Amino acid sequence: MAYDIAALKTRLAGLRIEENPALVRQKSRDFYWYSPTLKRQLDDVSADIVAFPSNEDEVLRILAACFDLSIPVTPRGAGTGNYGQAMPLAGGLVLDLSALDKVIEIAPGRVRAQAGAIMADIDTACRPSGQELRLHPSTYRTASIGGFIAGGSGGVGSITWGGLRDLGNIIALRIATMEATPRILELSGEALQQVSHAYGTNGIILDVEMPLAPACDWIEVMIGFDDFGTAATYANALGEQDAILKKLLSVIAAPLPQDAFLRHRKYLPADAHIVLAMIAPIAAAAFADFTARWGGWTLFRSDALSPAEAKGLPPLYELSWNHTTLRALRVDPSITYLQTLYPFPNQLDLVARIHAELGAEVPAHLEFVRFDGKITCFGLPLVRFTTEERLDDIIARHEAMGIPVFNPHRYTLEEGGMKQTDATQLAFKREADPAGLLNPGKMIAWEHPDFDFGAGRTYLFPGLRNVS
Repeated sequence: MAYDIAALKTRLAGLRIEENPALVRQKSRDFYWYSPTLKRQLDDVSADIVAFPSNEDEVLRILAACFDLSIPVTPRGAGTGNYGQAMPLAGGLVLDLSALDKVIEIAPGRVRAQAGAIMADIDTACRPSGQELRLHPSTYRTASIGGFIAGGSGGVGSITWGGLRDLGNIIALRIATMEATPRILELSGEALQQVSHAYGTNGIILDVEMPLAPACDWIEVMIGFDDFGTAATYANALGEQDAILKKLLSVIAAPLPQDAFLRHRKYLPADAHIVLAMIAPIAAAAFADFTARWGGWTLFRSDALSPAEAKGLPPLYELSWNHTTLRALRVDPSITYLQTLYPFPNQLDLVARIHAELGAEVPAHLEFVRFDGKITCFGLPLVRFTTEERLDDIIARHEAMGIPVFNPHRYTLEEGGMKQTDATQLAFKREADPAGLLNPGKMIAWEHPDFDFGAGRTYLFPGLRNVS
């Protein structure tokens, strides 16, 4: 795919751009290598050039130039996604939005920030007002708010607030379209679903307005159980205790915590199944009594540590969600993972059945959340990887049992979890990106509308069909 990069550079004179192949390659990557399949497919993917706009006017100028020259544009936040969401399959230009990092406005119950603002920095700015973000990924200290909206679905906070798809968890978005004269649109309410979790395929997020919750000095706790099923049942019951305010509720089967949580290892007895929780101080006594009812043992409490003991320990949320996978990969690079849902009301039965059948090969990791108003859990089980064929068998076994898999070994929107075309996002793409230049290859409904989702085959964007 050859593009007129020389003409583009002339059009973008005076803006910060980068052509150094090493830096361009770096800015063309995310955490796709969590998946051996994506690592094989995407290892050679790279853009031709990277642009670093410093304001909205520069974003619009870049989009207009690329539209005129038919050069694809792939937006990038901090590159913390792990489905290849921000990787430029067709080459072209990577639009690095990290310089759009301002917190624009803080008000009671809400914050507006530019897309490149780091989520931890947003919370730092909100803290003097006594507020914090409701939701954030485990990559809180490095992830941008725009990247979270475009590529994420929920995370820390979802046990109380649900996911990004729930109405009210995003207030408004301002986006730029990919047209000859790009427009700026403001979306709210149901219209947010057009671009939320769309990988930047149908609009460039410029700034975001998010709801805030009262800030809290969360107590981090590890609870141990001898039996995995009891740990999961306890966590589900704790999730249903609405008066015990919490921000995180994870269950990780032995021996994963003992093998992967190196800095916390001294707190983790051999063979103990671990529940991670972030609890509000006002709920500490109630939480302790509730845990005692279930026979759980408190292994770790952050508020009981001396400064010397706390020094060097990562925050507990960096042991949860996909940081669990990352820590396991650092110990054993052959590990990979899945992302699953255990649907309400049969979540505990499904967890028990799949763990009994595959627990040795697919060690369990659960994240309890509020999903459609009900407490249930997502799974991010690790997989002791052998072959891609066996990985496909494991996925098929989950789905045959009624456990949907949001496949992290696929880079398209639909195969990554939707299982079907999102007609709303596709219709908006026709309006906002009529030439199909935004992050091409990620939306099957645009590239290959007659694709058979039931055929069990991986979709390969045309530009990748020659990648070995």
